[in-house]
Amino acid sequence: MNVAITGHRELPSATAELVDSAIRERLSLRAGGELVGLSCLADGADAIFARAVLDAGGALVAVVPATRYRDGLPASHHPMYDALIGSAAEVVRLDHEESTSQAHMDASVYMLGRAHELIAVWDGKPARGYGGTADVVRAARERGVPVTVVWPAGAERD
Repeated sequence: MNVAITGHRELPSATAELVDSAIRERLSLRAGGELVGLSCLADGADAIFARAVLDAGGALVAVVPATRYRDGLPASHHPMYDALIGSAAEVVRLDHEESTSQAHMDASVYMLGRAHELIAVWDGKPARGYGGTADVVRAARERGVPVTVVWPAGAERD
């Protein structure tokens, strides 16, 4: 079962804990089958999901949207990003140089092409910019990829 992730970044710590628990619960339903998680490894939902996939014994596929993608992530997230990409069973690098909204959306579309399900850590609001969570959810639904929205009670976003 290939599961992709999309979701909000810069989650408050209390929300990150709620999201982590909800994702782990969702992934536990996959017990007994081979789990492959597809993630761009950004801070927030992507990294939470990637860590949960690895902890569940699944294989992680890291999808890097652009050559300079890591540079656009918060410096505080670099150690986690490096650890996750180092643990990935496969690293897919898209051809974009700059880490733009288009590069991010292209990475999401790539993941949807391989996914049997999309987990969306989403508050249900419109995307703040092209390629945001709402856009990825819409793209998944247009392609017939089942979407599971994870936004636990008590979760908040800035």
